[in-house]
Amino acid sequence: MENIEITTTSARETQKLAALLAREIKNISAPCKGALVIALEGNLGGGKTTFAQGFARGLGITAKVLSPTFVILKSFKLRASSFKKFIHIDAYRIERASGIEVLGWRDLAGDPRNIILVEWAEKIRKLIPSDAIFIHFKFVNEKTRKIEISSKQ
Repeated sequence: MENIEITTTSARETQKLAALLAREIKNISAPCKGALVIALEGNLGGGKTTFAQGFARGLGITAKVLSPTFVILKSFKLRASSFKKFIHIDAYRIERASGIEVLGWRDLAGDPRNIILVEWAEKIRKLIPSDAIFIHFKFVNEKTRKIEISSKQ
């Protein structure tokens, strides 16, 4: 996959982009190697949580999705998909990658029926698989975000 750069001019646009990506991913067969990992990176206020909310909605999750900053990890069951779980991780408070490992990262990432979305993925970069989808967020101004999607770190 080549790099794709998209500019959104509202939170709603960012959520629509995320929902579109989620619907496309939901309809593919689960990978055979491990979980499908989406690594979100960028500055505070860049749009990562807004994207995560739209992504969850695109997967059909109706529960309110908040950034799990204090609980670090939340899991949601998926229906009508080859994937069975959506796992939302916020690594903001993680100081070392080992902080995620104690939460069962290896089992979660090893299960091809999981979609894992990681906010602040740069904090646990050494655990992110090389075949992850990387999404970098850049804060331009109060409403505008530049979002770059790539298959490389």
